[in-house]
Amino acid sequence: MDEEIGSYELFVANRAQALLRYGYVLTGNPHDAADLMQEALVRLRTAWPRVHNKREPESFVRTTMARLHVSIWRRMRREKLVAATPEQAYVDNSHESTELRDAMWEALSTLPRRQRAVVVLRYYECLTDQEIAEVLNISRGTVRSQAARALEKLRSRVGESADLVDVGTKEGKLR
Repeated sequence: MDEEIGSYELFVANRAQALLRYGYVLTGNPHDAADLMQEALVRLRTAWPRVHNKREPESFVRTTMARLHVSIWRRMRREKLVAATPEQAYVDNSHESTELRDAMWEALSTLPRRQRAVVVLRYYECLTDQEIAEVLNISRGTVRSQAARALEKLRSRVGESADLVDVGTKEGKLR
């Protein structure tokens, strides 16, 4: 039992920051991201004995976070827009790239929650349409239509110069 608790604590210590960033991309708010991550980790602790030996625990947590986020969205049905952009994982100091990146994050934060979740799962997590459908408990067709609408909105807000992804790719992944 102590070994199980130790492996859970080690997992949380190693992956908490990445999970918090994932939550921020989903919610657009650092406080909501922390709450989302915390709730998912509580659920992981309960499921740890069956999860850590059979499946990847991070997959469990990310799926839980995405489902919790959609569940909250369904209950609240309102948007929370944020002015701040999230911490960036890569550094490109060119002025043009920075402006485009900031514009893209701002445009992403204006999308409806379901569209934002689809975009995040598709392009940030590189999930296929089928995997996204399973995570969000929606049909594959809904995933495709939500992605198409989201990309259309992003293109109109950021502009074609952003050279966004090819929506028609077989797996729907960033190319």
